[in-house]
Amino acid sequence: MNTSVKRWVPFASVPLVAVAAAIAIPLSTNAAQDLPEKTPEELLTFVAQSDVRAFSGEFTQTSDLGLPDLSALGGSGTGATSDDSSIAAAIMELATASHDGRVYVDADNGARLQVLDRLGERDVIATEDDGLWVYDSGEKSAIHITATGDVPDSPTLPPADVPTPSSVAEDLLASLDGTTTVAVGSTATVAGRSAYELLLTPRDDASLVDSITVSIDGETGLPLGLAVTADGSSSPAISVAYTSIDFSTPDADLFSFTPPSGVEVTEKTSPANEHSDPATPEPGTGLPGATTSGSGWTTIVELPAGDASAFEGLDAVTTAVDGGRVLSSSLVNVLFTDDGRVLAGAVSIDALEAAAR
Repeated sequence: MNTSVKRWVPFASVPLVAVAAAIAIPLSTNAAQDLPEKTPEELLTFVAQSDVRAFSGEFTQTSDLGLPDLSALGGSGTGATSDDSSIAAAIMELATASHDGRVYVDADNGARLQVLDRLGERDVIATEDDGLWVYDSGEKSAIHITATGDVPDSPTLPPADVPTPSSVAEDLLASLDGTTTVAVGSTATVAGRSAYELLLTPRDDASLVDSITVSIDGETGLPLGLAVTADGSSSPAISVAYTSIDFSTPDADLFSFTPPSGVEVTEKTSPANEHSDPATPEPGTGLPGATTSGSGWTTIVELPAGDASAFEGLDAVTTAVDGGRVLSSSLVNVLFTDDGRVLAGAVSIDALEAAAR
């Protein structure tokens, strides 16, 4: 699916920017009898050449990072608002809870994600004509983002960076380099379909990631899900996969959004030419003002200094270290420094402290 709708930031805000991989010696697969054997290189080519342009599916995302009780942070939902507390609540919810959802993709019309909450839903809808909508039924709020800039006949955002299990895996596999061993594992059944499993393992023992398994549809080459396992664990810390999938073209009405009555809409613009935006994030971070250090699986993302007082509410769920406080999990550590910076990565606390110095 070589369209702009397939790109997206990783599902649980865990720094998969730390993940990069390389093809090792081609290994033969112990594929089931109904799937032909493929080497790792052949599977990567299979994904890259997948011509799926339209599909819909239901998925489940789970997170089990071994985090402490985060209830002291407050907040019960994500909201579509832009304040820092809502963003923090969104990240914490994704890192500690499971979610069910649906995705609809049509390379010609747009893409839509629906996250189904207990008492409502959140939607991300993107089209070439109407830009990007982010809607939260529980908060009765929506954000509408359109493009601005000197781009003739292009008044809105192009089709969308909308999250799907496929887009996460596609971006991951497209970033492969020499920091990872790639092998073919056993076959599996995902969403009722026979799938290959591609196993990505870091060469660097300093990473907290043990492996990432990507499930690839044996007929179309479309990734059907992935699971990230932390070092020393036997079960995934994060997983997302389709439970059902349909390769017919979704109804075009699904990509049209009109805010319901009573919903507060915030209108925003995004520069059509990213080079005109002084806050353009460093490639791979997806975060304005962010910088990175290290490489591959041990990449550390650093956000610039802000208001250190904003971290005061974290005392109940973090541990004091020299120069700040740490939120620790099985897969990722986050350092909040006394001078207001935030550093995160799939690395040890010592590595974060060294980077902060």
